Amino acid sequence: MVRMRYFEDLKLGEKFNTTEYEMTEAEIVTFAKQYDPQAFHTDAVAAKQTLFGGLVASGWHTAAVSMRLMVLGEMALDGGVIGQGIEALRWPRPVLPGDRLRVVTEIIDLQPAPLRADRGLLKLRCLTVNQVGKAVQEMTATLLVARRPA
Repeated sequence: MVRMRYFEDLKLGEKFNTTEYEMTEAEIVTFAKQYDPQAFHTDAVAAKQTLFGGLVASGWHTAAVSMRLMVLGEMALDGGVIGQGIEALRWPRPVLPGDRLRVVTEIIDLQPAPLRADRGLLKLRCLTVNQVGKAVQEMTATLLVARRPA
């Protein structure tokens, strides 16, 4: 059974890992047809004539998969992963069909929530990498985390 963490259990500099997730061509196309319908995401033949030279996943698909991995990963926050905002989000290289993604998350700040005594603010640096360790997404985000009940 996974031990759920409260704000008080977290430490500055602590890192958490996830399992891998494989991005299939079919999933890339299905996601993009609904949410980011551009040829380099939806049509493998047309994608050959684009900047990417082939089919690539939408950055928003990469972000969604990264979120799934973080929610199911080692961090295991009591009350869930409740986002308060994103300060930075970059996609330094495209995600290709067959890429296997994983996320490494590092705590870079911990502060009490100013208006919620029962919560804390957790700032994370989240790095999504492919199977060869190359960054495909870099994100800095703040979460609202439950404090341990008295």
